[in-house]
Amino acid sequence: MTDINSPHTSIARHTASAVYVRERDLVEELIGKVSFTQMMILQMLGRMPTPAETAVLDAVLVTIMEHGHTPSSIVTRLIYDSAPEALQSAVAAGLLGVAGTFVGTMEGCAKLIDEILAAPDGIEAGATAVATRIRAARQPLPGFGHPFHKPDDPRSPRLMAVAEAAGVPGRHIAALKALSSAVDKAWGRHLTINATGAIAAVLGEIGMPQGVMRGIAVISRAAGLVGHIYEEQRIPTARHIWDAVGEAVPYRAEGK
Repeated sequence: MTDINSPHTSIARHTASAVYVRERDLVEELIGKVSFTQMMILQMLGRMPTPAETAVLDAVLVTIMEHGHTPSSIVTRLIYDSAPEALQSAVAAGLLGVAGTFVGTMEGCAKLIDEILAAPDGIEAGATAVATRIRAARQPLPGFGHPFHKPDDPRSPRLMAVAEAAGVPGRHIAALKALSSAVDKAWGRHLTINATGAIAAVLGEIGMPQGVMRGIAVISRAAGLVGHIYEEQRIPTARHIWDAVGEAVPYRAEGK
């Protein structure tokens, strides 16, 4: 009898003539028959997605692929200039920036949403409690605020509209909107729901676990960084970025 708790994988296996992913024949059932987005959900969650789940994940992947010259794309260009023989190193360097400040904050926001949904007195009370606690502690608020998109991040309402049009249940979106209202009251001013906040809500709607939400950003941003490398090959900018840093951050002797 097999011990179900012993080390094992349920993702893929192969024979001499076939490859199986989640027990589906890669050649006969998947290649040319499912999209990359559908394949992601199948491989990760072990089931074929519904049309709503595919639409939501597709929208998320499109949303966070590109945002111009940000830390991740700048680093990618600089590392590619340093090691043009290793494209993968440049992409990997850029992906290290998908973290708790840029791109990767959906995990933190998703935890807050789950806390609100579990509140015994309802989402309004739960949202107020979360906002009040974070404001009092002067902690960063994942999923809110943006240095450029003010007063509102235009991507967020679009993402939520796509999810709602696809027919998701709407509980996570409702919790995020309740948190937004509570945050504005606690801060005494408007803080936009940024793209990662909206992503936390819509990924929650399709059952994506918190622990891999940042991975969705990694997948999307990797494609975007390859695009930056291709442009760097044709229109080099890394040396100009280097020069700009030298001009903007001049040397000054300590204490002077």
